[in-house]
Amino acid sequence: MRPGGVPGPHAAGAVVAGRRREPAGALIPYTRRGYPADMTSAATPAYRRLSVEERRAQLLAAALSLFAHRAPEDVSPDDVAEAAGVSRPLVYRYFPGGKQQLYEAALRSAADRLELCFAEPPEGPPTERLTRVLDRYLAFVDEHDAGFAALLRGGSVAETSRTTAIVDEVRRAAAEQILLHLGVPDPGPRLRLMVRTWIASVEAASLIWLDEGKCPPLDELRGWLVDHLVALLAATAATDPQTARVVEGLLALERTEGPVGTLARRVVPVVGGAAHLL
Repeated sequence: MRPGGVPGPHAAGAVVAGRRREPAGALIPYTRRGYPADMTSAATPAYRRLSVEERRAQLLAAALSLFAHRAPEDVSPDDVAEAAGVSRPLVYRYFPGGKQQLYEAALRSAADRLELCFAEPPEGPPTERLTRVLDRYLAFVDEHDAGFAALLRGGSVAETSRTTAIVDEVRRAAAEQILLHLGVPDPGPRLRLMVRTWIASVEAASLIWLDEGKCPPLDELRGWLVDHLVALLAATAATDPQTARVVEGLLALERTEGPVGTLARRVVPVVGGAAHLL
């Protein structure tokens, strides 16, 4: 015992280097607050230092989640820090450009995910592949509703030539993937125009769907968008030989119960009323 009643470093029960020596001589690990480690380890997971790549990915995930539901101007680095459970200076260490750099990085991340939506193995009838593509795309729209709307409508204070270029890149990549699904590596101007027009209509329909309270249900919206592409192909094939060849090849791959067969059975009675115009 030291003067003043303070236990010496080797007194029974003293804490030494994070451990407390029990009278029996056993060394039992203790936490800083004086509780045995085995009493707290189950409730408190071990701390693990994140690598630079892991920390950046963590901050980007937090930022993307915020931008998904708020306009860019309504998200601050403080919000990202709070969402990620880190300090504000740490956010600026990884993104010294602040909110603008965060927004562009999150937008790039979202763009990469959107481009992946359109990638699909070349198996099965083209319209059934397209159905799976649209299921992924519309699920992304549903998940990132406010952020998707802000992204495509533009007009944000965070919008720059770089953000516009990222969005345009997604549109071009989507068009290229659709042309691959149609089996056209070298499309002519009419066919390329038709596909890019359809991509624009998918964007517009997605934004209107959000404005209308996400009605109709997603599966109905997806089916209508597939029908829209089939109708555009048919109309373009009437005046463009390349598209006519594409449609002929696609029809040979379709199933009776697939989207094209279902649409044909629905359309024939409607257009039958125009027989007197022939």
